[in-house]
Amino acid sequence: MIYVLLSVACSVLVSVLLKLARRFEIDVGQAIAWNYVVAGALTALMLQPSLATLREPGAPWLALIGLGVLLPTIFLALAASVRHAGIVRSDAAQRLSLLLSLLAAFVLFGEQLTELKAFGIALGLLALLCMVWRSVQGTAERGVAGWLYPLLVFGGFGVIDILFKRVALAGVPLGASLQAMFALALLVAFALQLWRRLQGRTRFTAHSALAGVALGLANFGNILFYLRGHQALPQHPALVFASMNIGVVALGALVGMLVFRERLSQLNLAGVALALLAIVLIATA
Repeated sequence: MIYVLLSVACSVLVSVLLKLARRFEIDVGQAIAWNYVVAGALTALMLQPSLATLREPGAPWLALIGLGVLLPTIFLALAASVRHAGIVRSDAAQRLSLLLSLLAAFVLFGEQLTELKAFGIALGLLALLCMVWRSVQGTAERGVAGWLYPLLVFGGFGVIDILFKRVALAGVPLGASLQAMFALALLVAFALQLWRRLQGRTRFTAHSALAGVALGLANFGNILFYLRGHQALPQHPALVFASMNIGVVALGALVGMLVFRERLSQLNLAGVALALLAIVLIATA
Protein backbone atom coordinates (compact mmCIF):
# COMPACT_ATOMS: atom_id res chain seq x y z
CA MET A 1 0.00 0.00 0.00
CA ILE A 2 3.02 2.30 0.25
CA TYR A 3 2.79 2.97 -3.49
CA VAL A 4 -0.86 4.00 -3.18
CA LEU A 5 0.00 6.35 -0.30
CA LEU A 6 2.80 7.91 -2.35
CA SER A 7 0.43 8.32 -5.29
CA VAL A 8 -2.13 10.02 -3.03
CA ALA A 9 0.56 12.36 -1.67
CA CYS A 10 1.72 13.29 -5.19
CA SER A 11 -1.84 13.93 -6.36
CA VAL A 12 -2.59 16.28 -3.46
CA LEU A 13 0.85 17.90 -3.91
CA VAL A 14 -0.19 18.92 -7.43
CA SER A 15 -3.16 20.81 -5.94
CA VAL A 16 -0.95 22.36 -3.25
CA LEU A 17 1.54 23.61 -5.87
CA LEU A 18 -1.31 25.13 -7.87
CA LYS A 19 -2.66 26.74 -4.72
CA LEU A 20 0.73 28.31 -3.93
CA ALA A 21 1.36 29.53 -7.48
CA ARG A 22 -0.31 32.90 -7.06
CA ARG A 23 1.43 33.54 -3.73
CA PHE A 24 4.85 33.09 -5.35
CA GLU A 25 3.90 34.95 -8.56
CA ILE A 26 4.19 31.84 -10.71
CA ASP A 27 2.56 31.85 -14.13
CA VAL A 28 0.40 28.73 -13.94
CA GLY A 29 0.13 28.36 -17.72
CA GLN A 30 3.91 28.30 -18.10
CA ALA A 31 4.30 25.88 -15.19
CA ILE A 32 1.76 23.53 -16.75
CA ALA A 33 3.59 23.67 -20.09
CA TRP A 34 6.97 22.83 -18.49
CA ASN A 35 5.25 20.11 -16.45
CA TYR A 36 4.65 18.17 -19.67
CA VAL A 37 8.31 18.43 -20.65
CA VAL A 38 9.24 16.74 -17.35
CA ALA A 39 6.37 14.21 -17.42
CA GLY A 40 7.18 13.22 -21.01
CA ALA A 41 10.90 12.84 -20.30
CA LEU A 42 10.24 10.75 -17.17
CA THR A 43 7.77 8.55 -19.05
CA ALA A 44 10.43 7.78 -21.67
CA LEU A 45 13.09 7.19 -19.00
CA MET A 46 11.13 5.22 -16.38
CA LEU A 47 8.51 3.34 -18.43
CA GLN A 48 10.53 3.00 -21.67
CA PRO A 49 7.39 2.47 -23.77
CA SER A 50 7.39 0.86 -27.19
CA LEU A 51 5.71 3.18 -29.68
CA ALA A 52 5.18 0.50 -32.35
CA THR A 53 1.43 0.28 -31.70
CA LEU A 54 1.06 3.99 -32.47
CA ARG A 55 2.31 3.37 -36.03
CA GLU A 56 -0.29 0.70 -36.77
CA PRO A 57 -3.26 1.53 -39.05
CA GLY A 58 -5.86 1.26 -36.26
CA ALA A 59 -4.06 3.53 -33.81
CA PRO A 60 -6.63 5.73 -31.99
CA TRP A 61 -5.08 9.06 -32.92
CA LEU A 62 -8.38 10.93 -32.69
CA ALA A 63 -8.73 9.97 -29.01
CA LEU A 64 -5.03 10.70 -28.38
CA ILE A 65 -5.33 14.14 -29.98
CA GLY A 66 -8.40 14.76 -27.83
CA LEU A 67 -6.36 13.87 -24.76
CA GLY A 68 -3.51 16.09 -25.91
CA VAL A 69 -5.86 19.06 -26.17
CA LEU A 70 -7.90 18.36 -23.05
CA LEU A 71 -5.08 17.65 -20.61
CA PRO A 72 -3.46 21.12 -20.57
CA THR A 73 -6.80 22.95 -20.79
CA ILE A 74 -8.39 20.97 -17.95
CA PHE A 75 -5.17 21.41 -15.97
CA LEU A 76 -5.75 25.16 -16.29
CA ALA A 77 -9.34 24.65 -15.11
CA LEU A 78 -8.03 22.65 -12.13
CA ALA A 79 -5.67 25.50 -11.26
CA ALA A 80 -8.56 27.98 -11.42
CA SER A 81 -10.74 25.65 -9.36
CA VAL A 82 -8.08 25.34 -6.65
CA ARG A 83 -7.74 29.13 -6.59
CA HIS A 84 -11.46 29.95 -6.49
CA ALA A 85 -13.05 26.90 -4.83
CA GLY A 86 -10.15 25.47 -2.80
CA ILE A 87 -8.27 22.17 -2.64
CA VAL A 88 -11.06 20.25 -0.88
CA ARG A 89 -13.74 20.81 -3.53
CA SER A 90 -11.31 20.58 -6.46
CA ASP A 91 -9.78 17.25 -5.45
CA ALA A 92 -13.20 15.78 -4.66
CA ALA A 93 -14.62 17.01 -8.00
CA GLN A 94 -11.67 15.46 -9.85
CA ARG A 95 -12.15 12.11 -8.12
CA LEU A 96 -15.92 12.12 -8.62
CA SER A 97 -15.32 12.42 -12.37
CA LEU A 98 -15.18 8.61 -12.28
CA LEU A 99 -19.01 8.81 -12.29
CA LEU A 100 -18.95 10.01 -15.90
CA SER A 101 -16.54 7.26 -16.97
CA LEU A 102 -18.78 4.71 -15.22
CA LEU A 103 -21.86 6.03 -17.04
CA ALA A 104 -19.92 5.80 -20.30
CA ALA A 105 -18.98 2.21 -19.46
CA PHE A 106 -22.66 1.33 -19.23
CA VAL A 107 -23.88 3.41 -22.18
CA LEU A 108 -20.96 3.14 -24.64
CA PHE A 109 -18.98 0.04 -23.66
CA GLY A 110 -21.77 -2.41 -22.73
CA GLU A 111 -20.95 -2.88 -19.05
CA GLN A 112 -23.82 -4.08 -16.85
CA LEU A 113 -25.28 -1.59 -14.38
CA THR A 114 -25.89 -3.08 -10.93
CA GLU A 115 -28.23 -1.59 -8.36
CA LEU A 116 -25.33 -0.86 -6.00
CA LYS A 117 -23.35 0.95 -8.69
CA ALA A 118 -26.45 2.93 -9.70
CA PHE A 119 -26.90 3.95 -6.06
CA GLY A 120 -23.21 4.89 -5.85
CA ILE A 121 -23.51 7.06 -8.97
CA ALA A 122 -26.63 8.81 -7.64
CA LEU A 123 -24.89 9.37 -4.30
CA GLY A 124 -21.82 10.76 -6.06
CA LEU A 125 -23.89 13.25 -8.06
CA LEU A 126 -25.60 14.34 -4.84
CA ALA A 127 -22.16 14.72 -3.23
CA LEU A 128 -20.99 16.90 -6.12
CA LEU A 129 -24.06 19.12 -5.77
CA CYS A 130 -23.46 19.48 -2.01
CA MET A 131 -19.79 20.37 -2.51
CA VAL A 132 -20.32 23.09 -5.12
CA TRP A 133 -23.40 24.54 -3.43
CA ARG A 134 -22.79 27.93 -1.88
CA SER A 135 -24.93 30.20 0.21
CA VAL A 136 -26.12 33.52 -1.25
CA GLN A 137 -23.32 35.28 0.67
CA GLY A 138 -20.67 32.84 -0.58
CA THR A 139 -21.86 33.26 -4.17
CA ALA A 140 -21.67 37.03 -3.86
CA GLU A 141 -18.12 36.85 -2.48
CA ARG A 142 -16.63 34.53 -5.10
CA GLY A 143 -19.06 34.75 -8.02
CA VAL A 144 -19.81 31.84 -10.31
CA ALA A 145 -16.14 30.73 -10.36
CA GLY A 146 -16.57 28.98 -7.00
CA TRP A 147 -18.91 26.39 -8.50
CA LEU A 148 -18.23 26.64 -12.25
CA TYR A 149 -14.57 25.53 -12.17
CA PRO A 150 -15.18 22.44 -9.99
CA LEU A 151 -17.90 21.41 -12.45
CA LEU A 152 -15.46 21.92 -15.36
CA VAL A 153 -12.92 19.77 -13.52
CA PHE A 154 -15.58 17.11 -12.95
CA GLY A 155 -16.66 17.08 -16.59
CA GLY A 156 -13.19 17.46 -18.08
CA PHE A 157 -11.53 14.65 -16.14
CA GLY A 158 -14.57 12.46 -16.85
CA VAL A 159 -14.11 12.94 -20.61
CA ILE A 160 -10.37 12.27 -20.21
CA ASP A 161 -11.14 8.95 -18.49
CA ILE A 162 -13.51 8.01 -21.33
CA LEU A 163 -10.87 8.81 -23.96
CA PHE A 164 -8.33 6.75 -21.99
CA LYS A 165 -10.78 3.85 -22.16
CA ARG A 166 -11.04 4.27 -25.94
CA VAL A 167 -7.25 4.19 -26.27
CA ALA A 168 -6.97 1.11 -24.01
CA LEU A 169 -9.66 -0.75 -26.00
CA ALA A 170 -7.64 -0.06 -29.17
CA GLY A 171 -4.81 -2.11 -27.64
CA VAL A 172 -2.37 0.72 -27.00
CA PRO A 173 -0.19 0.01 -23.92
CA LEU A 174 -0.42 2.58 -21.13
CA GLY A 175 3.20 3.71 -21.47
CA ALA A 176 2.84 4.40 -25.20
CA SER A 177 -0.43 6.27 -24.72
CA LEU A 178 1.10 8.38 -21.95
CA GLN A 179 4.11 9.22 -24.12
CA ALA A 180 1.95 10.30 -27.05
CA MET A 181 -0.48 12.15 -24.82
CA PHE A 182 2.23 14.10 -22.97
CA ALA A 183 3.95 15.01 -26.25
CA LEU A 184 0.70 16.35 -27.74
CA ALA A 185 -0.22 18.14 -24.51
CA LEU A 186 3.23 19.77 -24.48
CA LEU A 187 2.65 21.16 -27.99
CA VAL A 188 -0.80 22.50 -27.09
CA ALA A 189 0.39 23.98 -23.77
CA PHE A 190 3.35 25.80 -25.32
CA ALA A 191 1.20 26.98 -28.25
CA LEU A 192 -1.15 28.59 -25.72
CA GLN A 193 1.76 30.27 -23.94
CA LEU A 194 3.28 31.53 -27.18
CA TRP A 195 -0.09 33.03 -28.10
CA ARG A 196 -0.23 34.77 -24.72
CA ARG A 197 3.34 36.00 -25.20
CA LEU A 198 2.56 37.45 -28.65
CA GLN A 199 -0.40 39.27 -27.10
CA GLY A 200 1.88 40.69 -24.41
CA ARG A 201 -0.06 38.97 -21.62
CA THR A 202 2.92 37.08 -20.19
CA ARG A 203 6.68 36.68 -20.36
CA PHE A 204 8.65 33.52 -19.79
CA THR A 205 10.36 33.36 -16.40
CA ALA A 206 12.84 30.97 -14.80
CA HIS A 207 10.89 30.53 -11.56
CA SER A 208 7.73 29.56 -13.50
CA ALA A 209 9.82 26.96 -15.35
CA LEU A 210 11.21 25.63 -12.04
CA ALA A 211 7.67 25.44 -10.68
CA GLY A 212 6.78 23.45 -13.79
CA VAL A 213 9.57 20.98 -13.03
CA ALA A 214 8.16 20.46 -9.51
CA LEU A 215 4.66 20.12 -10.95
CA GLY A 216 5.87 17.59 -13.52
CA LEU A 217 7.63 15.50 -10.86
CA ALA A 218 4.46 15.41 -8.73
CA ASN A 219 2.23 14.72 -11.73
CA PHE A 220 4.39 11.86 -13.00
CA GLY A 221 4.89 10.52 -9.46
CA ASN A 222 1.13 10.27 -9.08
CA ILE A 223 0.90 8.15 -12.26
CA LEU A 224 3.99 6.02 -11.61
CA PHE A 225 3.12 5.12 -8.01
CA TYR A 226 -0.49 4.36 -8.97
CA LEU A 227 0.77 1.91 -11.62
CA ARG A 228 3.20 0.40 -9.12
CA GLY A 229 0.33 0.00 -6.65
CA HIS A 230 -1.64 -2.05 -9.18
CA GLN A 231 1.46 -4.13 -9.96
CA ALA A 232 2.08 -4.80 -6.25
CA LEU A 233 -1.57 -5.83 -5.65
CA PRO A 234 -2.62 -7.45 -8.94
CA GLN A 235 -5.43 -9.43 -7.30
CA HIS A 236 -6.99 -6.39 -5.61
CA PRO A 237 -7.61 -3.67 -8.25
CA ALA A 238 -10.73 -2.43 -6.44
CA LEU A 239 -8.71 -1.95 -3.25
CA VAL A 240 -6.09 0.13 -5.08
CA PHE A 241 -8.77 2.14 -6.91
CA ALA A 242 -10.80 2.86 -3.77
CA SER A 243 -7.74 3.59 -1.61
CA MET A 244 -6.40 6.03 -4.19
CA ASN A 245 -9.62 7.99 -4.63
CA ILE A 246 -10.63 7.99 -0.96
CA GLY A 247 -7.08 8.91 0.05
CA VAL A 248 -6.99 11.92 -2.28
CA VAL A 249 -10.37 13.22 -1.10
CA ALA A 250 -9.49 12.69 2.58
CA LEU A 251 -5.94 14.10 2.42
CA GLY A 252 -7.08 16.96 0.21
CA ALA A 253 -9.75 17.83 2.77
CA LEU A 254 -7.25 17.77 5.64
CA VAL A 255 -4.67 19.88 3.80
CA GLY A 256 -7.27 22.33 2.57
CA MET A 257 -8.89 22.90 5.96
CA LEU A 258 -5.84 22.65 8.25
CA VAL A 259 -3.08 24.21 6.12
CA PHE A 260 -4.96 26.69 3.93
CA ARG A 261 -7.86 27.36 6.32
CA GLU A 262 -10.47 26.71 3.65
CA ARG A 263 -13.96 27.32 5.00
CA LEU A 264 -16.63 24.75 4.21
CA SER A 265 -20.28 24.86 5.14
CA GLN A 266 -21.95 21.90 6.81
CA LEU A 267 -23.51 21.05 3.44
CA ASN A 268 -20.07 21.11 1.77
CA LEU A 269 -18.65 18.82 4.46
CA ALA A 270 -21.61 16.49 4.01
CA GLY A 271 -20.78 16.45 0.29
CA VAL A 272 -17.20 15.35 1.01
CA ALA A 273 -18.50 12.55 3.27
CA LEU A 274 -20.99 11.46 0.59
CA ALA A 275 -18.18 11.47 -2.00
CA LEU A 276 -16.15 9.07 0.15
CA LEU A 277 -19.17 6.79 0.57
CA ALA A 278 -19.95 6.88 -3.16
CA ILE A 279 -16.38 5.86 -4.05
CA VAL A 280 -16.54 2.94 -1.57
CA LEU A 281 -19.85 1.73 -3.02
CA ILE A 282 -18.66 1.98 -6.62
CA ALA A 283 -15.37 0.20 -5.86
CA THR A 284 -17.01 -2.67 -3.96
CA ALA A 285 -20.05 -3.13 -6.20
